[in-house]
Amino acid sequence: MTALPPPDPICVRVNEAARMIGVGRTKLYELIAAGEVETVKLGKATRITTASLHDLVRRQRGAL
Repeated sequence: MTALPPPDPICVRVNEAARMIGVGRTKLYELIAAGEVETVKLGKATRITTASLHDLVRRQRGAL
């Protein structure tokens, strides 16, 4: 029996989100403050939705 690949994450940590789109944490926090990226608070932890990262990249590609 073959193992299924792990599912793609719905949310990621700030550091991981910044790495995924190739920006620093400061720039990512600027994008969050501007409403460009969606966050979810889980207790004290802030997570970034991967869907909002994909949407950001799509919007930026369309702006070229």
